[in-house]
Amino acid sequence: MPGQFEAIPGGGAAVALDEVEISIIRSLAVQLLELIGPGPAEDASDDPLAELFAEGPSEPPADPVLKRLLPDAYGGPGSEKADEDELRAYSSEFRRFTENDLRAKKRDDALVVIRCLDALTSKGEGGAVLKLSADESRHWLGALNDLRLAIGARLEVTDEDDTDVLFQLPDSDPRKPMVMAYLWLGGLQETLVGTLIG
Repeated sequence: MPGQFEAIPGGGAAVALDEVEISIIRSLAVQLLELIGPGPAEDASDDPLAELFAEGPSEPPADPVLKRLLPDAYGGPGSEKADEDELRAYSSEFRRFTENDLRAKKRDDALVVIRCLDALTSKGEGGAVLKLSADESRHWLGALNDLRLAIGARLEVTDEDDTDVLFQLPDSDPRKPMVMAYLWLGGLQETLVGTLIG
């Protein structure tokens, strides 16, 4: 089980993590929360209907990581023949009504990761077997995906060839720890997917 998720009865998953691994995942999840930003303000309306129709930003984020995490709904590869202004308008309109929910989902996923790890470390164990329910597994899968997308954006990974090149970086390269985290999280993600579909 070290380094990979395995299915457990009841539809959940388990993985053995040491103290360093717990610390790395927790730190990355906290950084992801900071990047995504806070949730609704304390003075937000208690009216669920108003909340349903609350509008978010209409422009894509400037940060390349947030652009990867919150991509435009229209455009991109394969849309070369489409009217660029029209696609931008569609994306803007779509973003206004979906970005707040997407950010909330990503926040929830990261918070589940942090809470699971905090519960694990509160038992006073240096390393331990993390056991997730089926619901927690889905949150973890979302968070692992977001963490990989964020790291991949910082490393400018656009396809599999980029990953192969980065893997061969010398240990002296300052990007190497980020590359190793990217690959490690990918392995965790892959084995977690296996528990959910297996």
